[in-house]
Amino acid sequence: MKSFLKLIRWQNLVIVALTMTMMRYAVLEPLLGKLQVIIIQGSVGEAVMELQFPPVNFIFLIAATIFIAAGGYVINDCFDIKTDIINRGKVIVGYKISRRRAMALYNAFSLAGVALGFFISWQSGYLLLGVMFLIVSGLLYFYSASYKRQFLIGNIMIAFLTAMTPLLVAIYEWPAVYRFYSANAAKVPELGFMFYWTGGFAVFAFITTLIREIIKDIEDYEGDKVCGHNTLPIMLGVSASKIIAAALIVITITMLYAVWYLFLFDKYTLAYISTFIALPLAAAIIIMFRGAGRKHIHVASTLMKIVMITGIFYSIVVKILMNCNLV
Repeated sequence: MKSFLKLIRWQNLVIVALTMTMMRYAVLEPLLGKLQVIIIQGSVGEAVMELQFPPVNFIFLIAATIFIAAGGYVINDCFDIKTDIINRGKVIVGYKISRRRAMALYNAFSLAGVALGFFISWQSGYLLLGVMFLIVSGLLYFYSASYKRQFLIGNIMIAFLTAMTPLLVAIYEWPAVYRFYSANAAKVPELGFMFYWTGGFAVFAFITTLIREIIKDIEDYEGDKVCGHNTLPIMLGVSASKIIAAALIVITITMLYAVWYLFLFDKYTLAYISTFIALPLAAAIIIMFRGAGRKHIHVASTLMKIVMITGIFYSIVVKILMNCNLV
């Protein structure tokens, strides 16, 4: 069981579920609760807007996403046996779990994720949305088989797929909200804010994931070089890759303060960004350049993961700000 949980990266799957849950209940729900509409069907009168995507379907949406992600982790380990032995000295697939069993797990997870994705999309009245899950599953396979070994393509692909996690919540919630209130309210308010807010989290997820992927490639330089991979550090060198990662970190910090200054400008967000995001990002740059060994690079990679988590938890700050009318 321990090897199985390591294989599917259970901690990352928990983060996926947490991200989607917080996007729904800590971001979209309080934002909708700030809007009032005139109900003309049933109980007539003023009412605040509420979430309309059924909770059961939302649970299925999380499950579908987790299944697809778990399948991606399994197939990645199936293709990375040689590289992982060189970089980490140990692997799960081929030792703790046979490659045949791992492939069976990949097929089961991917099939379950795609099937659930189509089911949820059908329930929502937009069956074609299920194609997203099929495409993502295919991309994760080709990422592991080929793209991750190519210059930047794999890094950008994983960053994009990670960014889709918060957006998925809005993609399924928006049509449910619009359909309900267009039929039951005198006028439907502009709902674009649902994508503005989840899109902000998505952009943050994209750029921080891209940075972490570059740092991980620096950490795995030796194994990737032996196996003939064309990652950023191998093509441009470790020093240049560190500079690129640091530049992206600086861009991230600049973007965060720009968004705060232009759209929020509250002291709570400023304190949170400075303490839990900007400070660890700055520390990652210092550690990355101060140490030349894999240990220091691994610490920088861990700091990036922490930043990704604290970025998700900013959604709790959003909920507090909205509920207390602080912005």
